[in-house]
Amino acid sequence: MSRFRLFDLNPEQYRAATHPEGALLILAGAGTGKTRVLTARIAWLVSQGVDPSSILAVTFTNKAAREMRQRITTILGAEKTKAMTLSTFHSLCVRLLRRDAALLGYKENFSIMDESDQMGLIKKIASRIHDSQDPIHPESARSLISKVKNLSASTSTMSTAVESLFTRYQEELRSLNTMDFDDLLLYARELLVEHSEARLFWQEKYRYILIDEFQDTNKLQLDLISQLVGKPVNLCVVGDDDQSIYGWRGAQRSNLLEFERHFSNPEIIKLEQNYRSTNLILSAANRLIKNNAHRHEKNLWSDQKEGDPIRLLSSADEVTEAEFIADEIMTLGPEKWDHSAILYRMNAQSRIFETMLRERKVPYRVVGGKSFFDRREIRDVMAYLTALLNPDDDNALLRVLAAPPRGIGKVTLQLLLETSITKNSSLSSVVLDLKEHHNCSTKTAEAIAHFAEEWGAYQIRMQTPGQDPALLLNEILKECGYNEDLRKSCKTPEEADQRENNVRELLESMADFCQKNHRHGAQQFLDTMSLEREKAEEKEERHGVTLITLHAAKGLEYEFVYLVGLEDGLLPHERSKEEGTIEEERRLCYVGMTRAKKKLTITYCRTRKKYGTIFSCTPSPFLLECAGEGVEETSMEEILTRPLEEADVNDAFASMRALLNLEE
Repeated sequence: MSRFRLFDLNPEQYRAATHPEGALLILAGAGTGKTRVLTARIAWLVSQGVDPSSILAVTFTNKAAREMRQRITTILGAEKTKAMTLSTFHSLCVRLLRRDAALLGYKENFSIMDESDQMGLIKKIASRIHDSQDPIHPESARSLISKVKNLSASTSTMSTAVESLFTRYQEELRSLNTMDFDDLLLYARELLVEHSEARLFWQEKYRYILIDEFQDTNKLQLDLISQLVGKPVNLCVVGDDDQSIYGWRGAQRSNLLEFERHFSNPEIIKLEQNYRSTNLILSAANRLIKNNAHRHEKNLWSDQKEGDPIRLLSSADEVTEAEFIADEIMTLGPEKWDHSAILYRMNAQSRIFETMLRERKVPYRVVGGKSFFDRREIRDVMAYLTALLNPDDDNALLRVLAAPPRGIGKVTLQLLLETSITKNSSLSSVVLDLKEHHNCSTKTAEAIAHFAEEWGAYQIRMQTPGQDPALLLNEILKECGYNEDLRKSCKTPEEADQRENNVRELLESMADFCQKNHRHGAQQFLDTMSLEREKAEEKEERHGVTLITLHAAKGLEYEFVYLVGLEDGLLPHERSKEEGTIEEERRLCYVGMTRAKKKLTITYCRTRKKYGTIFSCTPSPFLLECAGEGVEETSMEEILTRPLEEADVNDAFASMRALLNLEE
């Protein structure tokens, strides 16, 4: 036992690590050391004589599995660690199926289809069953197929065409001796449910099972674990219902909340001592999350000092918000940039922060999504603008013709390109010349003619003095159905909203730019965006300030956290009111607050520009819920007009010297 004192476990952690046989639920609050406890428990089991090969630990990501393996290797050595099964759910299912695939009518050498090949197969099948009255959108169909598999749901939610596609898709996979990622879970569960000999084999092998992030499991994963657990029950799950933020992609928090219903008489141990944040941050987070009705009661605390007060800052608008934060981060100095993060609800919010940081030459990295300037929809819209301003840019026009599809196929486009090369002219001139389309089918020629007529008119309007380029671009996108096509290509409503918001953010940014640069505004905007995109790809910007969505921030921590845009309709998101998911939005805010180690700044705007119009904003109701001791509210404008203290002046000059590489 002396070996395990090296873990320096607190009493609750020690209880969890040394729990005897039976079902165990560890409710591990944010920053309470759950990975340490899981590692300690595995090591303790081996110290008690448990065969390492009978231990199964399941995580959600390969990164988490690698981290756990490294920690256990440090304690137990490589040989014992190698004997254990430390894997993700999908890796576990592959292990099960490789042994017994024949019981399901598959060969043991089945292949696993990646997402790209999966989409290719779905598109191929969709083309065979094309029905103009019931069109199939491949990305939406793929998303629905995945949802039906993971939730064990009925196909009644599918249209007739998609249901037919689903049936043929599964038949095609089987004929190819191939499974997609969802099939791995589906067939592994089927194997254990339908074939007792396989179930008994794996139950005998894995006598001790540990599951991480249990609040993120779905029904299929719960069923799988239930089948794997034998007698006596030796199951340990770790999770935090207060950090369940993936309901939109199928996670079922009820798996954790109703753990006792699935596994009788479990021991429940709460980990509430936080090792990350100060007590003032934790107290505010506790006040917020207690407003959720359906949860396991927990009260996070720390043996650290109270720490700095939480700042709740209002700003006149999103520009003021971004400028203030960028200026403050700049004065922190380069040594603190890697430890600073800006957290936001929607990807579209990153654009203005990227711009402000870049203007101040502060390096940053975007986590949980591409840089704003490199997102697909942004490149699409910029291609529209490029093709309007520069008819000779063939690549831009090709992108326009593909987003959305216009009934002009790849073969026809290749023919048009070859014609343009032969005639030494631009693709645009060939498309606009109706005489060039005599080799096409009547339907294709009509599609080209329709596009040529509209596009020619748009080009004339773009060159008309006084034309608002942003307004015209918005009109073009609406008339061609770009947004509808964009939404259909998204996997979830959340992703669709974010992509639409990105387009809206770009158009509003363009409108502002053109108002300030009346002469050649659109061209200057295009040039500026092109340079911004190039800078976003520079290698030195892989380090620096972290820009990250709240969903992607889970599991991470930073010294200085700016939680921005806490306005009603943004966080909580407007859609959550319609869908009844306010509690998940509150958990998302809670996750954001508990990322901060030392300093937490929460901001909201009093006005925000949407659809080209300035709207008044209402502060998020979450702000009132977390208000109390240790939360200081003021405005950015008030801070900017305060006289600086001598210490602040000295710090500012020190930061400036560091930036300029000057010596004292």
